[in-house]
Amino acid sequence: MRITLLAYGSRGDVQPYVALGTGLRQAGHSVCLAAPAPFEEFIRAHELAFAPLSGDPAQLAQTLADKAGRNPIRTLQAIGAYAIPLGFQVLSEARAACQDADVIIHSFLLTVAGHQIARELDVPDFSALVFPCFASTTAFPSPAFPWPSMGKLYNRLTHNIFTQSFWWGNRLIYNWVLRRKNISLPPLPAWPFDTTRKRPTPILYGISPNVIPKPPDWGEHIHVTGYWFLDASAGWQPPAGLLDFLAAGPPPVYIGFGSMITREASKLVEVVLGALSKSGQRGLLLSGWGGLAQTDLPANVFKIESAPHDWLFPRMAAIVHHGGAGTTAAALRSGAPAIITPFTADQPFWGTRVHQLGAGPKPIARKKLTAQNLAEAIDLAINDHAMRQRAAEIGQALRAEDGIAQATRIIERN
Repeated sequence: MRITLLAYGSRGDVQPYVALGTGLRQAGHSVCLAAPAPFEEFIRAHELAFAPLSGDPAQLAQTLADKAGRNPIRTLQAIGAYAIPLGFQVLSEARAACQDADVIIHSFLLTVAGHQIARELDVPDFSALVFPCFASTTAFPSPAFPWPSMGKLYNRLTHNIFTQSFWWGNRLIYNWVLRRKNISLPPLPAWPFDTTRKRPTPILYGISPNVIPKPPDWGEHIHVTGYWFLDASAGWQPPAGLLDFLAAGPPPVYIGFGSMITREASKLVEVVLGALSKSGQRGLLLSGWGGLAQTDLPANVFKIESAPHDWLFPRMAAIVHHGGAGTTAAALRSGAPAIITPFTADQPFWGTRVHQLGAGPKPIARKKLTAQNLAEAIDLAINDHAMRQRAAEIGQALRAEDGIAQATRIIERN
């Protein structure tokens, strides 16, 4: 089959689709991945055809971190404000990438566009998602809502509110902005996941069933496949300085917040270094720290620009991160306890879920993060035997899964 994947977002958002595309290619399919232009080299390095999409995903990530925070309404507003100026151009580029496709697979931000293109071309489509949205359930609240569960009715209501907000927001942008300026655009088809339809669009969740088991109130068109990992360490050589640092003492605590570190970098550095000092732990900082040099750091803290998570995380005593879906998955698979400091979007959901699984302390919201409470969380993650044992058990279970193979079988079968 000729398969086009439509993915949009930061590196962490795109990487699972590179992994899925690589698995589909290895299964004998022809795969094109349409994604933001900065990821061309990364995608082509995995022998996938590439189609560029306009826009700067780093800009969206910074807006979500700095302005939207944990508020679901501001999150949707930020996505809309980013999407409106780019909407027609990205839609046109996505349509061009799909012209020869037998199957279209779309990620979260391109859900409506991908489904529309599939209906125009009369080819099947799949929604490939890395967090549980667009499928209502009483089992847990929508990841878009930062507040904990208040019961089954509340859980279902949060999913319905988010889905309807997303759908009507897309409809308003499309009908009142894009179609008014481009009258040749066809009307939008129905919501792709409407369960009253004979065949709603299948949803593939790139999530482990050991982390989120499939709720009984999800339909047959919904699949929890396991994570889509892209192991990058096989050809990667760690720098000598990193190896020397790891060999010089006990396993350090990893601290990295991905694309979330923006205008608050200097403040975060102060908190992080204070927490490491109070907890008496060595630390490893990964990228994004606002020009911070190794000479600015104490001897027990080392900084690197990048390293594959599958190589690095198993060598850590604990992992402090922002709670992005991909980083959460990699941390859980490593078997090390994780301390999540959520900034925005679905990150509070993953922080809560890791704690519920027993694989990490309670999440600490970014605005409440201090050197003292981070030091206490690090101490708990390192010294709580039950937590370390539970994290190790989950890691072992995730390492035994093959989510890419499972997703590939579902796509081929459908």
